[in-house]
Amino acid sequence: MPDDAAAARAAAEEESAFSHPPVDPDISSAYGDHPDQVVDFYAPRSIAQDTPAPLVVVLHGGAWRARYDRAHITPFADYLARRGFAVANVEYRRGGEHPLIPGQSTGADADAGDGGSGDGATPAAGRWPETFDDVAAALDALPDLVRTALPQADPRRMVLTGHSAGGHLALWAAARHVLPADAPWRTAGPALLRGVVALAPIADFEVAEKLDVCGNASLQLLGGHGTFAERRPYADPALLLPTGIATTLVQGRTDLVVPQAVAESYADAAAKAGEVAGLTLLEDVGHFPLIDPAADACAVVAEEIAQLAW
Repeated sequence: MPDDAAAARAAAEEESAFSHPPVDPDISSAYGDHPDQVVDFYAPRSIAQDTPAPLVVVLHGGAWRARYDRAHITPFADYLARRGFAVANVEYRRGGEHPLIPGQSTGADADAGDGGSGDGATPAAGRWPETFDDVAAALDALPDLVRTALPQADPRRMVLTGHSAGGHLALWAAARHVLPADAPWRTAGPALLRGVVALAPIADFEVAEKLDVCGNASLQLLGGHGTFAERRPYADPALLLPTGIATTLVQGRTDLVVPQAVAESYADAAAKAGEVAGLTLLEDVGHFPLIDPAADACAVVAEEIAQLAW
């Protein structure tokens, strides 16, 4: 259990990250018929109009639970747009109910596992297979959507990023070409990506479950004990290696939500598979500063993305 000072620091970091008002996109596009099958686009704010900007695809976290949608990461999306990137903020179907009301206190449960149901119950994390269906469909649709919605973007210079559960989805989306042959989301070859920057990702389900990350969220995502082992080869990034795609993980050393050991285990698995996954460890940084425009850690994240994108 964290000591009182560590818990207080983590709570303050979360409060800061969630203190920014949501930022409306420049345009939104649907990639399917469900209300959650939508992408919000942010045009680059500081780049010459005749220069196409790299496209950063953002996948939000929240333990794959419905209470946390893409709204909470819109200040981060806007931050990247102000750094000269074109940004696509992807929504996808999640588990449970209880959507977060804008401005409502998070109660430190976004990824900690409480889910905020108000009745002591924890909403299920994710929807199998819909969560994966949506991320795959969104990535497949993006090139056409970008051409229409955001012509300032250059999809040939695309970087995936995601935070926490979204970091898992970013790693997974970049590994679709190494999924089992019978996986419905498998692609014939690697995605045309400059790389992946995964932020405090739930990158190794076995380690995450041992550490009870997000209230057994990865177990719930895969349908529970009865299907966890069967579905892991289709969903766990630590089993989907090597990808051949440049990958960097950014992790706070004092993260109490998704501990450093999860990212380290993924990096070790990559090395054993003959691939180098960069691991940037930030001192005195917890879970939420990585997506907090007011935090120094967010500038580190933007620089990691820039190193791949430009």
